[in-house]
Amino acid sequence: MKKTVLFILLFIGLKPLSAGDEFCGIRNTSFRDGESISFNVFYAVMGIYINAGNANFSVSLSEMNNKPAYHIVGTGSSNTSYDWIFKVRDRYESYIDTATLQPLKFIRNIEEGSFKKYENITFNQTTNTAVTTDGVFKVPNCIQDVLSAVYYARNINFNKYKAEDKIPFNMFLDNEVYSLYIKYLGKETIKTKYGKFRAIKFKPLLVKGTLFEGGEKMTVWVSDDENHIPLRIESPIVVGSVKVDMMQYRNLRYPLSSMISFR
Repeated sequence: MKKTVLFILLFIGLKPLSAGDEFCGIRNTSFRDGESISFNVFYAVMGIYINAGNANFSVSLSEMNNKPAYHIVGTGSSNTSYDWIFKVRDRYESYIDTATLQPLKFIRNIEEGSFKKYENITFNQTTNTAVTTDGVFKVPNCIQDVLSAVYYARNINFNKYKAEDKIPFNMFLDNEVYSLYIKYLGKETIKTKYGKFRAIKFKPLLVKGTLFEGGEKMTVWVSDDENHIPLRIESPIVVGSVKVDMMQYRNLRYPLSSMISFR
């Protein structure tokens, strides 16, 4: 079965988490209600980049199963003028427990080329199960979905790691559990379409899908401040490569102190 998810959410890794692991039940210190971050997606063939699409991630407060929850929505689409090359219309939603950052519900509705997929998952953290239209699946402690995993990862304290360290977590997708990790690569200064930043650099290993090859080929830079917002993502794809730059933000929890200069 094809595993296709929004470009910055694709991870595959080494080992499962257990209930005693450090990041099981991590607390939110990086984002807040009302946050919205937008990105431009640039596609390149033979080194020439074109503005081929956009993506947006937003956070709002909601309720799920009588619990306060963050409602996270991630959308991605190709520009209509490039739909003939590869049409993308992706929408992801995750309801995340505000106290533990564990997912309560996940919805995926995507169209990538000729591939379409709708998925609706309800998580029960007490029984360690995930309920889908295909049945009830046993999952390990501290399971994440593809969208909650991004916001979970934003709360990692990267200062505790050294270059090449791998930070693991589990993700449930397409009725399967994946053992995932992020490889921390250190810190560096990066110049994006938005500006110049102090950044944290890491590599997720990719799940093979309709857009991305499998393997450790994607590089991600996030802001080296308390927000940890994605600034740039670079990756080869089946044909050519993509570069994704943060272009707009609203209602960050903290000042974007990692920015050295604007454009």
